This record gives sequence, structure tokens and C-alpha cells, in this order.
Amino acid sequence: MTASPTGQIYMPTQRNLHFRLDPEKIANWNKDSAHVSHFMNTLSLFFPVGERFFIDSVRHYRDSITDPELKKAVKAFIGQEAMHGREHEEYNGAMFAKVPATRGMERFVESLLNQVKKLPKGWQLSATIALEHFTAILADALLTEPRILEDADSRYALLWRGHALEETEHKAVAFDVWEAVKGTDPLAYVERTAGLLLASLIFWSIAIPFYLRVLYHEKQLTNLKGWAKLFHYAFGKVGTLRKLIGPWADYFRPSFHPWDHDNRELLDQLEVLAREVEAA
Repeated sequence: MTASPTGQIYMPTQRNLHFRLDPEKIANWNKDSAHVSHFMNTLSLFFPVGERFFIDSVRHYRDSITDPELKKAVKAFIGQEAMHGREHEEYNGAMFAKVPATRGMERFVESLLNQVKKLPKGWQLSATIALEHFTAILADALLTEPRILEDADSRYALLWRGHALEETEHKAVAFDVWEAVKGTDPLAYVERTAGLLLASLIFWSIAIPFYLRVLYHEKQLTNLKGWAKLFHYAFGKVGTLRKLIGPWADYFRPSFHPWDHDNRELLDQLEVLAREVEAA
């Protein structure tokens, strides 16, 4: 069960959306730019193994949940994440063919998460809610800034919009599981906020070298126009990553809840998007 500040309850819905991406467009699907396209492609390398980790960490606590609505939300959360993993496995297959080294990158992420699985279950759930928060604010940025996917291939754009919408729809489920089983006392606060600090540090220390290696393979490291375009979208006038600083830091409020950022109006796009996927 996920509730906004208005008290409205959100129940995620499992959808079977298949985007049928064209693998030949993997390197320049967004604005004919290797820099912009491969930045998002690099993010995709984390998704299948990451979503399996999220599913496992939340599923572990399912039998500890007494609220029947939250149990239903957990089931839908698991279903959505499984569908995301399936689609990004296909997506990443195109990356493996284009840049063979990316297969090893995905295996590295999987091995790292296997090490995290050796930690206590509470810390695994802390990592999950931290990364779900990070994903949710990225999703909101993508959905509220049309220039990010402007001039992008339609099927790749649909995949990213669909993933972002469902991440928004279930953005509080894992967090609600956390509060149900761990509470909101000072120790729980320290554990959840430490999770975001560690997850953010580890994620970017891996993602940036991955991205640079992909660009090296594509002979784009010295493409200054490409770097200028990426800077424009990440830190410049569009400034997607720059604008994430405030929402990221909001997680450290003791009373934080994901639906404090009430962007439920975006969810009106879901049914339209499902029809667009069927027609594509």
C-alpha cells in the first residue's frame, strides 16, 4: 500500500509491455548521439541484475507484512520489476553485441550484488529503498523534461517512458515494507540514510568507468561535440543530473516518504502509453 500526502492509496498494476527494440539503433537511438545514447545504455546494464536483487530483498519480508493491501502491492511490485528485467535483458543483448565488454560489466554488477547478499537482510532492504529512491527521482526527471527523449527513436523512448512511469507507480512499495518491518526510530533512520550514501557512492564509482569504457570502444572519447551535448543535457541548460541534487537530499529528512513528492498526475499517461506500445 502506498499513500500520497492526500491519503490516496496507490496499487501498482502488472503489465506485459514488450517494446521490440531495433538492436541496430543501440548506439545512436537518442538524438543520433553516441554520448547521450550510451549514457542511458550504461544505466540499462544495471537493471536486470539490480531488479532481481530488489525483488529478493522485498520478497524476504513478505511473510512479515500484516497489511493485506501492502502484500498486494508487493506482489505487483515484484511483477513490474520482473517485466522491467525482461525488457532490459533484451536491451542489454543489443549492447553486448555492439560493445562486447559490456557483458563483463553486467557480470561485475551481478558479482557485487552477490556480495551485498551476504550482508544482513536489513541492509539489503536499505540498499533497495535507496536505489528505488534514486530510480524514482531519475524517472520523474525523465517524465517532466521532454527534451531528454526529444528526437529519440520511438521504441526506445517508449521503453524508457514506460519504465519511468512504473517506477513512479511503485516508488513507495519497498519503502513502505521498510517502515512496516523496521519502523521509523533513530536506528532505522541511520540505517536507511547510510544505505543511500553507500549506494550512491558505489553506483557512480562503477557507472562512470563503465560509460567511459563504452565511449572508448566506440571511439567517442575525443568527440568534443558529443561531450558538449551530454553536458547540456546532464548539467547545462537542461541539467537533468544537476536538478536531482535536491530530491536526492530530501531522503535525509527523518519524516521522508516517497509520496511527499506528489507526482501522481504523471500516472495518467500509463494507459495511453500501453496503447502506444501495442501500436508500435
